[in-house]
Amino acid sequence: MILPVHQLVRRRVADTVGRLYSLPPDDAAIAEMALEMPPRRALGDIAVPVAFALARRLRKAPRAIAQELAAALGPIDGVVRVEAAPNGYLNFFLDRAFWLQQWIGGPGESGGVRVQAEEHKTIVEHTAINPNKAAHIGHLRNAALGDAFGRLLRFQGRPVEIQNYIDDTGVQVADVVVGFRELEGKTLAEVRAIADSTRFDYYCWDLYAKVTDWYGADTDPAKPRLKIRTAALHNIEHGGNETAEMAAFVADRIVRAHLKTMGRLNIRYDLLTWEGDILRMKFWAHAFEFLKKTGEVFLQTEGKLAGCWVMKIDEDADGAADAEAAEVAEAAAAAAAEPQREKVIVRSDGTVTYVGKDIALQMWKFGLLDRDFYYRVFAESPAPPLWSTSSDAATAAATHPAFGRASMVCNVIDTRQAYLQKLLKQALAALGFGGQARRSIHYSYEMVALTHNTARELGYEPDDSGKPFVEVSGRKGLGVKADDLLDRLTAKAAGEVARRNAEFTGDEVRRTAEMIAVAAVRYFMVKFSRGKVIAFDIDEAVSFEGETGPYLQYAVVRANNIFAKLKDREGLDAAGVAAALPSTAPEAIAGGSDDSHELWGLVLEAARLDEVVDQAIRTLELSVVAKYAFALAQQFNGFYHSYPILKEERADVRLWRAAAVAYYRGQLTRALDLMGCAVPERM
Repeated sequence: MILPVHQLVRRRVADTVGRLYSLPPDDAAIAEMALEMPPRRALGDIAVPVAFALARRLRKAPRAIAQELAAALGPIDGVVRVEAAPNGYLNFFLDRAFWLQQWIGGPGESGGVRVQAEEHKTIVEHTAINPNKAAHIGHLRNAALGDAFGRLLRFQGRPVEIQNYIDDTGVQVADVVVGFRELEGKTLAEVRAIADSTRFDYYCWDLYAKVTDWYGADTDPAKPRLKIRTAALHNIEHGGNETAEMAAFVADRIVRAHLKTMGRLNIRYDLLTWEGDILRMKFWAHAFEFLKKTGEVFLQTEGKLAGCWVMKIDEDADGAADAEAAEVAEAAAAAAAEPQREKVIVRSDGTVTYVGKDIALQMWKFGLLDRDFYYRVFAESPAPPLWSTSSDAATAAATHPAFGRASMVCNVIDTRQAYLQKLLKQALAALGFGGQARRSIHYSYEMVALTHNTARELGYEPDDSGKPFVEVSGRKGLGVKADDLLDRLTAKAAGEVARRNAEFTGDEVRRTAEMIAVAAVRYFMVKFSRGKVIAFDIDEAVSFEGETGPYLQYAVVRANNIFAKLKDREGLDAAGVAAALPSTAPEAIAGGSDDSHELWGLVLEAARLDEVVDQAIRTLELSVVAKYAFALAQQFNGFYHSYPILKEERADVRLWRAAAVAYYRGQLTRALDLMGCAVPERM
């Protein structure tokens, strides 16, 4: 792909600059050398503006410096010529036939710049749905972003561990248990029977909304119903009682339902980390002692927080660099809305807030605790097995993969958790782990709402707030369950697939429609900047036209159709085309005709996938991958209409065009895979 070419050009220019002008490798002009793309293909393929950085120091015009460098560079593999432009740029013209042959025969699964062997693991934690009800549309943005980010890292060859945090001791699970016990009078055996005979995550969805209303309807100023919740939380945290057993059962069953939902979206995990295990393994107690010794956490003796262990909120403690300025601004805004300047870590009744548990878990992720979980296999299929933390030595596996001990941790959590994520960094820094604090990344994103039309289609009447979207709330039971959304999208896609492909069997229609529905959701969740509120629209997402996942899938299918016909007519598939290129005259892409530039422009844009992935990782902005894929599909569609392959009479021209389409098809397929989208054979 293109980044190795950039490295080659940058290295040769750096060597030449150092040799000609006696500059060391760490000189700013060399170390910060930028590469650009000329505005027109006729001007070259890579432009280097290094002469501008040297002009003042050398007291020469940029054009003169560029001419000296062009003369001194010498031959470069894969470069046909280097020109000094009149404006001072150093323009490189690549050997088009050489690079297309290299790229079309390159690696099939990756192709990004490989990181150094000593690069350590990155943990990406995402999804983290409370195990108390069905997953909803808002959870899908978290999972889609987190899964895609992990895929991008792996594309670059980085070791990645995907974790899903399960808050099985939190208030949401406690509320469902309160609902079963107080509103419905159910025993654990009866709850098990309900789970075996109903769609349990849907049942708990409705029950959770009822419990919320039940709390809100309490007219006693002392709020005795909330005291029931507090007692349930205490019992769950301490274990060894029926409340805790019921909570454990509810959480286990709901998590298994969530995994099925996420499996429909091609989302997998390496490890489930359970909050209950953090408590039972005394992770928090260990971290708590650390924090108390530093004075970062202290016992409040007066005011409304008397009896609580608290941490002062220090807005400047993380020493964020300029690159994190936006995140810090989010954190400051969230913190400003908090009435006190202290965050409760341990409540006066002795229960730990989720911030405290998060601090302990973050320390474990970096290998900063002198203890580890036990591990068990949670699910054998699909392979590889999904592992889970455990606090029970008796059920632990004898051998297991190495978990934790990462060099970087990325927590995918929405913007509302910004200042709490900042507290994690603050705690690490206070303990002397500044490097780990800096490598604690909060991948934040905004909420998902519904367009008015989609809300009506799903049975919600928009209010008169005047907002251009409809907000949803799982607590109130007002939301779109993820499986319902996928079912609705699949049904819509199936209608279109059946209309276009009358010869399809029912199973073929269903399988194709399911792939289209997944691409519709996943592309929609990724294509917007993460700081933008999404108003999800069913019709827009599943459309075969416009900036959508199905449009991109169809752009690959169209290329597949070309090769199917090429196979029928000439017996050539993509491998056959690649094998024939070395003996094919390169003039069809090496000349100066418009045809040449259009073909090469498609190839060169397809080669930029690794560059775009690198940008997405550096900026934590995955939308650039989605935008790139859409632009590449558009460029192919324009090329396809202007320069037909099958109708081209010249065999050598037809072969080079087919090669360009084969490379484009592979790159767009990879880009879609990075976003979790597969491509049907036909649409």
